[in-house]
Amino acid sequence: MRLTTYTDYALRILIYLAAQSERQLASIKEIAETFDVSNHHISKIVFELGKLGLIETTRGRNGGICLAIDTAEINIGYVVRKTEETLNIVECFDDQTNTCKISCACRLKHILKDALDAYLQVLDSYTLADVMVNRQTLSSLINVAPTK
Repeated sequence: MRLTTYTDYALRILIYLAAQSERQLASIKEIAETFDVSNHHISKIVFELGKLGLIETTRGRNGGICLAIDTAEINIGYVVRKTEETLNIVECFDDQTNTCKISCACRLKHILKDALDAYLQVLDSYTLADVMVNRQTLSSLINVAPTK
């Protein structure tokens, strides 16, 4: 399954923030520059991550963003489910828009559903803390001061 760019960047933002020194604020601009993405696009994702309670935003001159909860509490499967517009990997997954003439007899839909469930189950078994086991390396690659 291919994740959308939106979800990819949401995960990168969380990794970037987890690589920061504890409670250090990062700016949308620095994240956008690090990943070569527009400020506007990063802002939209940051807004949603804030609504999900994963990050805190502080407005103003000395403002910025940081993780709102511990990395061990941020489940990768949850983030993917919340940031993907749809997990319908084939048309027949959505009864509202399905126009496939063979879907009522086709077993492929059930096989793909099982595959999607297995994929999400694996993602559910990981947290941001698991992703950050190589925090020092990640920090150096994105040029931030690593957490001690």
